Amino acid sequence: MLNRLVAPARRLLPTHAFARGVSVLVGGTAGAQLLTVLAAPLLTRLYSPEAFGLLAVYGGLLALFTVVASGRYQMAIPLPEADREAAEVVVLSLAVVVVTTIISAVMVGLWGEQLADLLGVPALARWLWLLPLGVAFSGGYQAVSYWALRTRAYSTIASTRIKQSICLLAIQFMANPLGGGGLILGQAVGQGMGTITLARSALSAVVRHRVKPAGVLAVARRYRNFPLFSTWSGLFNTAGKQLPPLLFAALFSPAAAGLYALAHRVLAMPLALIGDAIGKVFFSSAAEAHREGSLGPLVAQVHGILAQIAMPPCVVLMLAGPELFALVFGETWRPAGEFARWMAPWLYMVFITAPLSHLFSVMERQAQGMAFQALLLIIRIVAISVGAMLDDLLLTVALFSMSSAACWVGFLVWTMVVTRNPVSALVTPTIVALGWSLLLLLPLIVAVALGSAWMPWLAALIVSGALVAMRYFLLFRKVY
Repeated sequence: MLNRLVAPARRLLPTHAFARGVSVLVGGTAGAQLLTVLAAPLLTRLYSPEAFGLLAVYGGLLALFTVVASGRYQMAIPLPEADREAAEVVVLSLAVVVVTTIISAVMVGLWGEQLADLLGVPALARWLWLLPLGVAFSGGYQAVSYWALRTRAYSTIASTRIKQSICLLAIQFMANPLGGGGLILGQAVGQGMGTITLARSALSAVVRHRVKPAGVLAVARRYRNFPLFSTWSGLFNTAGKQLPPLLFAALFSPAAAGLYALAHRVLAMPLALIGDAIGKVFFSSAAEAHREGSLGPLVAQVHGILAQIAMPPCVVLMLAGPELFALVFGETWRPAGEFARWMAPWLYMVFITAPLSHLFSVMERQAQGMAFQALLLIIRIVAISVGAMLDDLLLTVALFSMSSAACWVGFLVWTMVVTRNPVSALVTPTIVALGWSLLLLLPLIVAVALGSAWMPWLAALIVSGALVAMRYFLLFRKVY
């Protein structure tokens, strides 16, 4: 069904391989996230901040397991030249997922109630049995999706993203009587949609190449840096991202975690997932570019495009975040808009740097990646600790966001150095993107500064949004 719907659109895609891959993946991801964003105003009226806090804590635990579910071996699937070796890595990744799922099930069975009490959400204990299920679905999807990336099956990945969102939201709407458990059930089960579709191609390659245990052990040794360094790097990064909901629930309240979770759900997640789609295509292309010695120009090009995409929405959040959240989700959620205002610089930096972070794997500098993520985690812990000691939730969000943004600025500088790009490749796109954003958002800026005497802020936002859409359209035409 989905394939029939998107088939006519494929003829409109750019012919350049990288741009076409980005368009397909971003299109599918954007469609999936659009469903999530459109459903959010309804979900916030069905579920309380406390229920979203329950989901945030569960999602944090699931993310910590998912990032290590396959030992990060899945990231090595696009790298080998021979398909046989890549198929061996697929088997290795899925085997590690099975082990991780068993470990998570044992942990939940033995210490589930104690963990829920420690995190300040005792109500979560009765739903933790869904954690191993989520780990199996998420880890399996990761492994087979990287095989799909290797074979450039971008449209298939895009359709599975949409299926995941539809399933997740349908369950969350229908399971409303379960309270926060309904949100968790949708999150756990929705992760598995599309896995079987992607697995067919990967498993057929495994059968075709007659993968044997000896070959699997050989690739485990060949790519051992992924579990040794990339796993820790990914774990540190995910732990840093999941610290706010987990610690907000424990140090403040489940409602505080829920407010942050909503801001992250409707803002950070769409940006991150679109960036992840671009990053996967970048990873596939960067491996080849690195072998050919043309990595620098590719990095500069991707950074410039990402800056143009991310700057306008981040400026809007800083200008009118609280008003937007109160209008869309209800007055109860206005504090989440205050969070979003402070999160904007961090969201911008995450969007433009997350795809480029694949350079740690492409250039096989996993040790440096691990060190950076460890430093980022430490700085985030310090930021949250300072805010908690002062007992100021908004200050805690601000310190966490600004310190995270500063770290990613440092990473971007490192990226330009190792790819031998000049400083102008970093500074010029940022200035140009900011200049265009301020120009296009001028009606909103004036409305916020002068109040409703000049123009209602919502009308100004609509005008500015139309101008930004025109700018995006012109940028999009350049890839044709």
